[in-house]
Amino acid sequence: MFKQRLISSLIFVPISLAAFYFGDWALLLFMGLVLGLGAYEYSRILNQAGLRVNQVLVVGGVLALVALRHFFGFQYGALSVSVLLLGLAGHALFQYERGNDQAYQQFALELSGVLYLGWLGAYSISLRQLPNGAWLAVAAVALVMLVDLGAYVVGSLLGKNHFAPRLSPSKTWEGLAGGLVFGAGCGALIGWLGAPVLPELGVWGGLGLGALMAVISPFGDIFLSMLKRGAGVKDAGKLLPGIGGIMDRIDSWIWGMTAAYYFVLLLIR
Repeated sequence: MFKQRLISSLIFVPISLAAFYFGDWALLLFMGLVLGLGAYEYSRILNQAGLRVNQVLVVGGVLALVALRHFFGFQYGALSVSVLLLGLAGHALFQYERGNDQAYQQFALELSGVLYLGWLGAYSISLRQLPNGAWLAVAAVALVMLVDLGAYVVGSLLGKNHFAPRLSPSKTWEGLAGGLVFGAGCGALIGWLGAPVLPELGVWGGLGLGALMAVISPFGDIFLSMLKRGAGVKDAGKLLPGIGGIMDRIDSWIWGMTAAYYFVLLLIR
């Protein structure tokens, strides 16, 4: 299992970092593929749990929000969300009229999935579009992964006290503390060594970003665990051997990159 996880990571991580560094079409294609697959897995998980959602609408809505964020930033944010709400609500009305008594539930689940993956997931693109976004995005992605590594190692060796036993039995306070210390330390190191290309970060900014990632990103993993447990599945998919599905890889990214975007805004403005 560990060997498969390592191989999957050695393939996925460099591709991810390259996409964030080069940005533009490379990042659009990467994020469209990753979040589109995530939307597919989200729909599949809910359908397995007997909660009917329209997979095409969820995937299409996510891809539309990702494309809009890439080309227009937040310029049409309110418009895009309004159109999304009206479109999904209209579809729910149509479905209810055709005899689907659970159309209201379907509407809520479809909207939640599109906003979670399409709106929050696209903050990775927004971070990349900030001044000096190439290096800032790469640093943020690296810190999400390093925090996960630190928490995994410390939790495996010392973990005894679970902080969310029902949602994620593998998560421990010791692992969370290990991720916090490791993330803050790596962030400070990145801010120090990367000063020539990350002047806005610095040691203290890097330390703060690493600590923020350590606190926020684990909740992405816990949220996905809630979905999987509700559906009675172990992994979101099977695309990444040793890891699971795409959502098993990006669950912490979604929360972490959203938090990183606003943290960096505080640093540069």
